Amino acid sequence: MKVFINPGHDLDYDSGAVSPRTGLRECDVAAHVGTLVKHYLEAAGCTCELMQSDNLAPTSIGRSRYADRQGLTVTETANDWDADIFVSIHCNSAEAEEACGTETFAYALNGGEGEKLATCIQDQIVDALNSVDRGVKANPELFVLKYTGMPAVLVELGFISNAGDEELLTAHQDDFARAIARGVTDYEQMLMA
Repeated sequence: MKVFINPGHDLDYDSGAVSPRTGLRECDVAAHVGTLVKHYLEAAGCTCELMQSDNLAPTSIGRSRYADRQGLTVTETANDWDADIFVSIHCNSAEAEEACGTETFAYALNGGEGEKLATCIQDQIVDALNSVDRGVKANPELFVLKYTGMPAVLVELGFISNAGDEELLTAHQDDFARAIARGVTDYEQMLMA
């Protein structure tokens, strides 16, 4: 299986959410977890491509403000690589400090392959980390779900704005990565059944 891994945001241009307590950056957590996911999936026999960038949508929809620093966008690269699945890794944030938990997005909740992949990953993370289960949700407006031509998910590992979740995001990055990889292999096994 060919798995395209997209750690969210960008190390240089767009940090994503930042912890108000410690300064922990979403892009750094996503980069580390994404690299580990790639390692575990390759060990399981998958072929992986990893690309971290905040340049997401196809250039054809007019998002050319990034042309000075890179070529194809994340979604174009995944489509051109002909990935079987796409996994984007993020950390959530909210004004309300009590907001916490893991949620995984698919383009639609219609029993399709994106929803199945999201469910496999969500279940593995919640089981492994005992995080609050915020469920699998639909969001057809997320660029990485809207403009990819394969089953795609966006995983929100936890809330960087919540002290308890931030502890998980700091101390358990390997556990998150293993859980995502197991979710992907669960999905692959489901396809072969």
